[in-house]
Amino acid sequence: MLDAPLQFTPILVPKVWGGRRLEALGKTLPEGEAVGESWEIADLPGDGPTSVVSSGPLEGVSLRTLVETHHDALMGDAALSAEHRFPLLIKFLDACDNLSVQVHPDEQWAATHPDAFLKSEAWVIMDADPGSRIWAGVEPGTTAASMQAALDAGTLTECLQWRAAQVGACHTLPSGTCHALGTGVLVAEVQTTSDTTFRLWDWGRTGRAMHVPESLACIDFDTPPPDEVQPPPACEGLAETLLADTPWFVMRRVDTVEATNWRSDLGRAPMVLMCLSGTAHATGPGGAARLQVGSTALLPAAMEQASVELGPNASILVAQPRVA
Repeated sequence: MLDAPLQFTPILVPKVWGGRRLEALGKTLPEGEAVGESWEIADLPGDGPTSVVSSGPLEGVSLRTLVETHHDALMGDAALSAEHRFPLLIKFLDACDNLSVQVHPDEQWAATHPDAFLKSEAWVIMDADPGSRIWAGVEPGTTAASMQAALDAGTLTECLQWRAAQVGACHTLPSGTCHALGTGVLVAEVQTTSDTTFRLWDWGRTGRAMHVPESLACIDFDTPPPDEVQPPPACEGLAETLLADTPWFVMRRVDTVEATNWRSDLGRAPMVLMCLSGTAHATGPGGAARLQVGSTALLPAAMEQASVELGPNASILVAQPRVA
């Protein structure tokens, strides 16, 4: 039964910094609720949420059940997370206000703190208001002591590096990167399966837990994040661009001006497709999934090949976990 693309019911997450822009991506938001995240594919550690198949023969089956009962067909040779969960968490984020300045733990921290889980991520900017920005990394020479002093003085942002938010650009944020998504930015996100976030500063907001000691212990003060990958230049044919190449996942984007077909071997690993613009139609021996802007599909490893019909001016984000 895993010879066709799988689609899941989005898990909508209210956030103090969220808004309503995810409606433009086809999400049905609760009335009057500020929603910051749509978890498209999720299988969190412990008792955390897991996605549920939204249609087809497996409708109503959770991703966690598929991992447990159809492991080889779903995963092929790809590794599960350290907690034996599907290794990627796939999201869309709507930042109506600045996210907290935050950091996520690396493998070493997670190994010695049972309630913390490795989190590395990458963002592709889908929309951005004029003048919007992201913060990623610290200024050279910053230390835990100087950052604590800046916190005490109310000058933390002077310690942080920022970049203008450019539509189409990709930002890879390895664990240990101090970062924040700025007001007015809509992103597609691929990350490892974790929701462990340490908040260093929250722009003067109150009422949310802060984790200053944990943040300062986890920040990598010596290694800047990778350079942003610029959006691909316009071209007449099909263009593939490598966006992120991490120890946990690889991420590409496929763009076309004219309607065309795109095929790729799965390489014994599942593949995630996120539609950034236009339309796409992914097919397998057992069925198909039609994608429009803001929709996502998971191709099980058993499909062996991705076969996707791309409409005019279509862009898809393609992500795969590493093979064990």
